[in-house]
Amino acid sequence: MLLLYLFSKLFPHRVRAIYIDHQLQSLSKGWGEFVAKFCHQNSIPYISQSVVVQDGNLELQARNARYGAFQKHCHSHEILVLAHHQQDQAETLLLRLFSGAGISGLSAMKTIDRRLGLSIWRPLLNISKEQLHTWVEQENIPFVDDPTNFDEQYDRNWARATLWPVIQRRFPQMQTAVSRTTELMQDADEILKEIIKMDSASCISDNTLDLENFLVLSLARQKQLLSYWMKGDHGYRPSLDTVKRIQHEVIDARPDAQASLFVSPFWYTRFQGKLYQLTEKEYLSSRFDIIASEDLIIDKNTVLKLLQGNFECTMQQKIGLSPDLLGKKLYLRAKINGEKIHLYGRVGHWPLKKAIQSAKIFPWLRHRVQILQFEDVILGVFTPQGFWLAQSKYCEKNGWQPKLVKNLKANC
Repeated sequence: MLLLYLFSKLFPHRVRAIYIDHQLQSLSKGWGEFVAKFCHQNSIPYISQSVVVQDGNLELQARNARYGAFQKHCHSHEILVLAHHQQDQAETLLLRLFSGAGISGLSAMKTIDRRLGLSIWRPLLNISKEQLHTWVEQENIPFVDDPTNFDEQYDRNWARATLWPVIQRRFPQMQTAVSRTTELMQDADEILKEIIKMDSASCISDNTLDLENFLVLSLARQKQLLSYWMKGDHGYRPSLDTVKRIQHEVIDARPDAQASLFVSPFWYTRFQGKLYQLTEKEYLSSRFDIIASEDLIIDKNTVLKLLQGNFECTMQQKIGLSPDLLGKKLYLRAKINGEKIHLYGRVGHWPLKKAIQSAKIFPWLRHRVQILQFEDVILGVFTPQGFWLAQSKYCEKNGWQPKLVKNLKANC
């Protein structure tokens, strides 16, 4: 309430208030009415937003619901102003220290921040709780005590009620010192981010990590870059143990091993000197894809929409299929294990499996390979990399071929 009061005086007619009702207590609706009354008395526009807190870690899910409401109501030109103070900052650092956080976690909260598309300002972050209480009394500002703040089943409340007084008796300046440490950690975190940015430029491309460049880095930089990449834009940093598992079980696995590991919500798998981050649907696509056999009639304007991508009929190829096949009923089928094929330009028949391996088609997409044939003659193979022409009596100069024009998956 103090922050709302101060900003309504400093920036009259430019402040809006939002009350988030987590609906976790019977008193929460009354608190909303309390805030609404204060806003009405001070001519402050007011929004009340009820949210549903999902099951799981209560503090985490409540925060997620709260920020979802902020995203809904904050305009792009507005700043979300939060009332965290110096003791909140110190508590955050201590709790993260006890959970084994690194530099980024020990940076705690920033005065100016950007999160989930929101511009955030915490103007009270370097002001003590005692000073704020003094201001509240001096200005006679009404306030409400949340009874859950005294429930010590929550780590923060326990630390505040039990641990904090003990430490402060021994180290009276602890709150200021810890606040200073967070500032130093934020500086260190910025330096670390600059290094990660340089490393990611040479190692990361979307969902791919180039292991040749990655393994040149020091082990410390490898762990930081891997953690950053796994986190992505909106996720949370994986635990150190998880990062080490990826390094040991996937990156450092035998060269001939098809190493992979699931770390929700992605699969991490190594192939041909690269580490790939794949959704479950991508990595386990063979469980979801339906490879049906079907009759096809192809003409000059045909666009084939297959699992491998979209293919167009292109004419006047240096070598291709006879135009006599256009308009005739062709047959598209799934590949058969163990079958051999004579690809155009190669000597003799090859096992199709060997040809696919030689082309370095990703293992998780190889099931999508399909055979095109006319009667009992194989005409070619549709792959995620394009169409492979087969040697047959239907090959002609200036013939036609299906051409891949749109790959439906970048991972091919």
